Amino acid sequence: MIRTALLSLLLVTPLWAQTRTLDLQHAQGWVDTGLDLKAGDTVRISATGQLQYSNAREANGPEGLPRGFADLVRALPLNNVGRGTVIGRIGSSDADRPFQIGSLYNGQARIDGRLFVAINETAIDQASGSFHITIERTATTVAKPTAVNVPAFSQSLIDSIPLRVSDPNGAPGDRVNFIIIGSKDQMQAALKAAGWVVVDRSEKDAIMRGIFASFSKEAYVTLPMSELRLYGRAQDFGYAQADPLRVVASRHHFRLWNAPFDLDGQTIWVGAGTHDIGFDRDQRNNGITHKIDPKTDGERDYIRDSLTQTGMVVKTGYITPTAPVLTARTATGSEFTSDGRTLLVYLAAATGNVSASFSDVFCSVLKQNNPDGGTWSSCAHYIDNPGKEDAKLSALPAKYRVLIVPGIMSSCVSDSPAFQEGQKALKDKYGLDVALLQVPNDSSESNAKMIAQYLREHQTGDGKKYILIGYSKGTPDIQVALANEAGVADQVAAFVTVAGASGGSQVADLLPGVTEKYMKAVPLKSCQGDLSTGFKSLQRGTRQAFLAAHPNPVVPTYSLIAKSDQATTSKSLLQTWRVLSVYGTDEDGQLLKDDAIVPGAKYLGAALADHFAVALPFDKSPDSAIRSGMDKAVYPRAALLESLIRFVTTDLEH
Repeated sequence: MIRTALLSLLLVTPLWAQTRTLDLQHAQGWVDTGLDLKAGDTVRISATGQLQYSNAREANGPEGLPRGFADLVRALPLNNVGRGTVIGRIGSSDADRPFQIGSLYNGQARIDGRLFVAINETAIDQASGSFHITIERTATTVAKPTAVNVPAFSQSLIDSIPLRVSDPNGAPGDRVNFIIIGSKDQMQAALKAAGWVVVDRSEKDAIMRGIFASFSKEAYVTLPMSELRLYGRAQDFGYAQADPLRVVASRHHFRLWNAPFDLDGQTIWVGAGTHDIGFDRDQRNNGITHKIDPKTDGERDYIRDSLTQTGMVVKTGYITPTAPVLTARTATGSEFTSDGRTLLVYLAAATGNVSASFSDVFCSVLKQNNPDGGTWSSCAHYIDNPGKEDAKLSALPAKYRVLIVPGIMSSCVSDSPAFQEGQKALKDKYGLDVALLQVPNDSSESNAKMIAQYLREHQTGDGKKYILIGYSKGTPDIQVALANEAGVADQVAAFVTVAGASGGSQVADLLPGVTEKYMKAVPLKSCQGDLSTGFKSLQRGTRQAFLAAHPNPVVPTYSLIAKSDQATTSKSLLQTWRVLSVYGTDEDGQLLKDDAIVPGAKYLGAALADHFAVALPFDKSPDSAIRSGMDKAVYPRAALLESLIRFVTTDLEH
């Protein structure tokens, strides 16, 4: 439901800037702000006021109520934030993805469209109160890109793709009705931005994910889907969108297969999508199965619309196979119809992925300079997608200062400081001003003030700016300092995150007793601050709310993730590694890949190490208990730190 609210136009001068206000009431649904946005427009939305729900103990502000167990079965418009949160969306179709506003949102419009705002609540909620919304729009000064030329998808190519998928016994099933052209990373990023989630591959995964979802009070929407086959194998990926209340019976979903050929070097993903709308009888065995919407073109076009609204699509179109499927039955016996056309979705080239260039620098530093000393294997053992080892390494200029902010519990293991070997190498060989700021186990807001104070106290008047390196929780500590502390951004040339918890950690959400487990695993000697307070800053809800309010980096930002498998993860991290493996393969025992990348940062790639080994010299700890628990801690950290500084200083010059 969309209603038009009474708007007051406060400022229309200059023409490219607008400020509008409105009062947002309970049960209004989606409210039309009257603002038409263009892709690239800057939007600042602030909200004040309170709501009191009839069944809530306390009133809530625009940031909403803390999620509770009842939210697991509420059909909220945005089901990963609390009830009563102010939310927004661009566009009015079902495929337009809501986003969190809370008390403050700063961001850029990804697509053209009308802006709507709403309260995250169900149709049966009862509440009193209202929110006052202020919206400030600044039009983009960047010219809209012209039409993009993409490689043609030929008739012979579409005719080479099977028309339908089949069940494991070979019975023909759903129609192949869409194709995505783009790399795996592009495809996954676009689907995530559109609100699609990867479904569980097995019943075991489903049970584990359901348990973890209940721990973190997140709606479980990743119910497994049956395996269908194309190119002789089951789907490579299954994706779904669903409301938590209706996930069992009703959801948008599709399967994807990586085609055994490409289009001018670009990966082709072949998809079959249907919309579950209830239950039906499986005509193969009289069992219960999902009933699909027989008009399957609706789901095909929903997939198009959901991807288009991300701003990550450069072109869509349709192509019809020579012998199209217009009507048929699924493998379970349900009839479906189609106009026979196949959707083509061309994804925009990935921006900000500089991993190939960084890999060249790292491999060359490791081979030519070897600042760690000793003997190392080839760089393929230490970095994903290894590069060349003969890149020219010029003198490293001392025009920047380097400040490292380590993670939580860094004060507890002060005899193993982050990048210890690399700090010494940069000072001794290149004369760089490198320091580590030991922060306590406190909130990111408290530590941000420490960072700001350090920078103020170390101003020397020589004009040198800092390259800040945030490891683990050091990343959100620095993010808060850059966003909230006056003058910090002016002193910073660049911000580099290494296994940084920008998006928060599932571990902090799922394992409330994680502090106690760490204290048993690692002999903590001189801890400063309150570990429980520190871990609260790492919860995904806390970090996601921060990113919603501050989605764009304020200084040049670079992110390097860590990635380990079971064989390369230290014993002390194996338990949390197994937990995170349910969510995805790219993780380091503490963080998932997506949570370790700052939105808008340049992506440097993946260091092949667990969360501790990438930065902490536990392999050199004088404590035998630590060395025993951190048995996979050997990593060329000095080479990594030198490579980060080399790459960033060069990139800043360019």
